[in-house]
Amino acid sequence: MIDAPPEQVFAVLADGWTYSDWVVGTAHIRDVDDAWPRVGSQLHHRAGPWPFSLEDTSTVLLSEPPYRLTLRAELWPAGEAIVAFALEPVEGGRTRIRLGEDFAAGPLLWIRTKINDMVLHQRNKETLRRLSDIATRQKGDQ
Repeated sequence: MIDAPPEQVFAVLADGWTYSDWVVGTAHIRDVDDAWPRVGSQLHHRAGPWPFSLEDTSTVLLSEPPYRLTLRAELWPAGEAIVAFALEPVEGGRTRIRLGEDFAAGPLLWIRTKINDMVLHQRNKETLRRLSDIATRQKGDQ
């Protein structure tokens, strides 16, 4: 649960330049299309620790502000994943957010295990904690 309304949480999702602040594993945002987060727009990122980081892109597949955003996150040669955010308003100006992430192509899809799922789950819990911190802080700035 995030102590900010869906509009405020989605505003963070809509600011592609903040992704390296809250998406665990994203080391640097290289560029963000002016149209972000419209369908087809991209953000260009670097993920992983230097000097082994990989450069690739994430593309918006679905954008329904302020309630849904779905991305295809690429990180080749490791593969790609579909990442879906669903925001639901909750009484008191809060937001319940659901984050779904599933491998869609590449070696990560082929070697999927329960251990990978547990690591991904923990990573996404931390990602949502960071997103919550930013959205809550921005709510206080208004």
